[in-house]
Amino acid sequence: MPGQTNHTKLTDEELLHAYRSGGDSQWLGYLLQRYTALLLGVGLKYLKDKTLAEDAVQQVFLKVLTHLPQEEILNFKGWLYILMRNHCLQQLRDKTYKADEAVLINFPSTETDKEEIQWHEHTLEQMNEALVLLNEEQRKTIELFYLKNYSYEQIIAQTGYTFMQVKSFIQNGKRNLKTILLKKSGARQ
Repeated sequence: MPGQTNHTKLTDEELLHAYRSGGDSQWLGYLLQRYTALLLGVGLKYLKDKTLAEDAVQQVFLKVLTHLPQEEILNFKGWLYILMRNHCLQQLRDKTYKADEAVLINFPSTETDKEEIQWHEHTLEQMNEALVLLNEEQRKTIELFYLKNYSYEQIIAQTGYTFMQVKSFIQNGKRNLKTILLKKSGARQ
């Protein structure tokens, strides 16, 4: 197929099929190149900075090249748009958490906060005890996401889980933690 067909005349599905059947990333490159302007526009819409948007496009391209799902993608353009949007939202979320941490580090503590500090320490102890009761996948993803502030991409890279697995483990882990903590405190749901 490579020398015989002009890639611009192929549909998204045909390019994906050519990539999957031959493993030649050139076909996927043609497909991604087709939507570069769309992705850049999405990046600019969310990130409001051309350099950040260009970096986000490159990161999404890399993600597609390394983590393209095995299942059939019925609407590649829509799937790629959602992937880019989620990546941008993750970038914004990561930026917000880092800013919040900087504010907390510079916030002075007073003696009147002693009770609150003790309450927080008690809560942290209970949370650590509850974390141990989660299954391995949920515990690992919760710790990476909330305690180490890893992004979904970083968790995927470290654990080898898929995006949907990471999302599911975090959601189920949060729900299970809440249930465990409520039981420990004697409260009803």
